[in-house]
Amino acid sequence: MTIPYCAEHVPHVSTSQMVEVDRLMIEEYRIELMQMMENAGRNLAHLARVRFLDSDPRGKKVAVAAGAGGNGGGALVCARRLSNWGADVRVVVTQTDDWFRPVPGRQLAIVRRLGPTVVQAEELEELAGVGFDLVVDGIIGYSLSGAPAGVAAQLIRWANESGAPILALDVPSGLDTTSGAVYDPAIRATATMTLALPKLGLEAPDAEAYVGELYLADISVPPALYSEPSLGIVVGQLFAESDIVRLA
Repeated sequence: MTIPYCAEHVPHVSTSQMVEVDRLMIEEYRIELMQMMENAGRNLAHLARVRFLDSDPRGKKVAVAAGAGGNGGGALVCARRLSNWGADVRVVVTQTDDWFRPVPGRQLAIVRRLGPTVVQAEELEELAGVGFDLVVDGIIGYSLSGAPAGVAAQLIRWANESGAPILALDVPSGLDTTSGAVYDPAIRATATMTLALPKLGLEAPDAEAYVGELYLADISVPPALYSEPSLGIVVGQLFAESDIVRLA
C-alpha cells in the first residue's frame, strides 16, 4: 500500500498557531489530548508499517525514543500498536515515569503493562548490538526551546548513529518548528510525519536534509477550526482519501 500525495493546497503554521489549534481543540471543540495522541500514534504506526516494515511488522526490531511530553506520548501509542502487530519494540524514555506529563504518562503506563522493553536513555548500552529495522523519534516536538541537552541530546545522537532509518513524529527533534533553525544535535530523519498542518520550519532550506520525506497525518482537527478568528486559515478536506498524505 502506498501513501497518496496531497493534491490540495496545504497551509503551513507557526509554533504559536499550533498551540492555538491545540487550545481550540480542547477548550472549544472538546476533542481531548488523549484522542489527538491516539490518532497521531495510530497513524505513525501505520506509516512505519507500510513505509519501513514491508507492511508486516512481525519480528521486526523497532526502537521508539520517547520524551516526557505530548510528542513522546504519540510515539508511545505507536510503540503499543507496533508491539500489538508483532514487532519487537524497545522503548527508550528520556525521563523516569514520575516526570512524564499526565496524558503521556498514561500512555507509558499502558506500554509497561503490555510487555515491550522500556529503558532509560542512560541505559542505552542495553541495546548494544541490536540491529534495528527502524528508530521512531518522539523525543521533542514543537515545544523545543534552544538546543537539546542532557539525555535528550544523548538519545538524538544515539538515533543518528544507529544505522537504522528514522521516522520522526511531527518534527525531527532539534529542529525549530517556526524558524527552521537546526540545532546541535538534531535528528536526521529518513521521513517525518507531521500532524494537522505542516509547520513553517519544515520548509526552511536548511531543514530539508533533516526532515527527509514529509508526510501529513490527520489528528481529527475539524477544517472549521482553522477558520476561527484567532487563526483565520482556510483548509480544505485534506484527508478525504487517506488519513496520511505525502507532501514531499
